[in-house]
Amino acid sequence: MARALQAFLLAVRDLNSPRVLRVLAQSLALTLLIFIGAGAAIFFGARWALAHWQWLGGDSLDMAGVLIVLAIVAGSWLLFRAVAIVVVGLFADGIVADVERRHYPAAAARACDVGWRQNVALALASLGRLIGGNLLALPVYILLLVTGVGTPIFALLVNALLLGRDLEAMVLARHSERPRFGRPARWSMGLLSAASFVVPVANLLAPIVSAAMAVHMLHLRNGDPEK
Repeated sequence: MARALQAFLLAVRDLNSPRVLRVLAQSLALTLLIFIGAGAAIFFGARWALAHWQWLGGDSLDMAGVLIVLAIVAGSWLLFRAVAIVVVGLFADGIVADVERRHYPAAAARACDVGWRQNVALALASLGRLIGGNLLALPVYILLLVTGVGTPIFALLVNALLLGRDLEAMVLARHSERPRFGRPARWSMGLLSAASFVVPVANLLAPIVSAAMAVHMLHLRNGDPEK
């Protein structure tokens, strides 16, 4: 965990990089557009269905519209991590390459370029793990609802495991000759990343910081000299 904390603090410092800030702005803008587009489609589609099939009318239809908006807002908060990780995955190589060039130039010189096709494949694989992992955990989530706090804690642990795997794949794509992270390293990295996603405001920066943290974890583990 000590190495993960060191990598996390180094990643926070990387937020002052112009390229990282540019990727942050692009990813947030694309994430926002996805949520606005999906939210508008769901809202107007649901309103049309209710009016067309005459299930509700008048004040009831207006109330249903309010409830739909609230449901969309709640769903957006729950799905933010999934969409943000996928979107950042599309720009991942730019973040990883920038951090490596500035901190670990020798390792950057040996790295393989990751094309957009591989970035898309990594992003889709991350999404698949997220959906599959949380669907498998769903029965446990439901059982733990009676505890009040069990569900969010277990969800944090599940998503820490998933994020650790995602971040590992992201950085090893450029360094296929490097061995996989050990379980403790992958777990601690995923836990810090998952925890940052549940903190308001910080969750907006979490995808970028997580990607940079994974770079530092890789090179700190291998003893690559920092510039």
